[in-house]
Amino acid sequence: MHTNEHSSKKEPVSRREFLEVATITALMAGFPTPHAVESRNGVPYRPLGRTGEKVSMVGLGGYHIGMQHDEQESIRIVRAALDGGINFLDNCWDYNNGQSEVRMGKALRDGYRQKAFLMTKIDGRDKKTAASQLDESLQRLQTGHLDLLQFHEVIRMNDPDRIFAPGGGMEAAVEARKKGKIRFIGFTGHKSPDIHLKMLETAQQHHFHFDTVQMPLNVMDAHFDSFQQKVLPVLVREQIGVLGMKPIADGLILKSKTVSPVDCLRYAMNLPTSVVITGCDSMPILRQAIETAKSFKVLSHPEVATLLDKTTQAARNGQFEEYKTTHNFDGTYQNPQWLG
Repeated sequence: MHTNEHSSKKEPVSRREFLEVATITALMAGFPTPHAVESRNGVPYRPLGRTGEKVSMVGLGGYHIGMQHDEQESIRIVRAALDGGINFLDNCWDYNNGQSEVRMGKALRDGYRQKAFLMTKIDGRDKKTAASQLDESLQRLQTGHLDLLQFHEVIRMNDPDRIFAPGGGMEAAVEARKKGKIRFIGFTGHKSPDIHLKMLETAQQHHFHFDTVQMPLNVMDAHFDSFQQKVLPVLVREQIGVLGMKPIADGLILKSKTVSPVDCLRYAMNLPTSVVITGCDSMPILRQAIETAKSFKVLSHPEVATLLDKTTQAARNGQFEEYKTTHNFDGTYQNPQWLG
């Protein structure tokens, strides 16, 4: 009986300790929430690592642009984002069989390209495939250059070696940068922080400095196989632009019934992110994202602790982060030919 009493008393202590550690990680680990360097139309802008660029605190995800049933509505969403103060546009060569890029390209006509910091991603791991996908993306996006090109879905332990190998995708990216087709180079992934760390270590071995890294940063990730705890401190130290994605995880996190969409966005914005990329398939969702950015105030320690406390149990086994625990979100797993 005494043993049971002892263990039941111990549980709240370990929980408090965990929350304390998580709160310190979020707010105190040598990187305070970055201050806006300026604002446009009321949307705060933050530095993008050490690139010298400034990007909107919230960015428009590209996947949902191609999911919208009405092409004209998706074009209106892109333009409303750019008119509303967002400049960061996310996309990918493989989103919706290229439709996401085609629609964004149409939206960027009539002077809108000048308002955008335009990013897309490629899957090619070898030089030929990467170069071909980049050229296709430029054509669809109707632009002569990208502001940022990223290697997409770095989700396997051998991806870093393949990309940096002789004749690998990185050679295509570096050549494209020399030719003025792209300005900056980054990578993305949603599977494991350890794979991100391997990519960063492999880059270091090749004397290469990534401009940006994209990864899930949200109220669930803070607790489970965490990019926030493992990768974020490295990016801050190396002055690499932090692109937060999956703040709401395509609605998955909301199914936990623990937090609201605005809670999710505010939590991600409170981290040292340059931009928080969120999918907007309708005008109301876009307005919500813009308004959350405009009204953002740094969260207090108790506010962060409350959000983390609300999500502790739900986050435990990764059920609301299927992109980490299943292949449901892995386009290149379903289509390995995209890797080349």
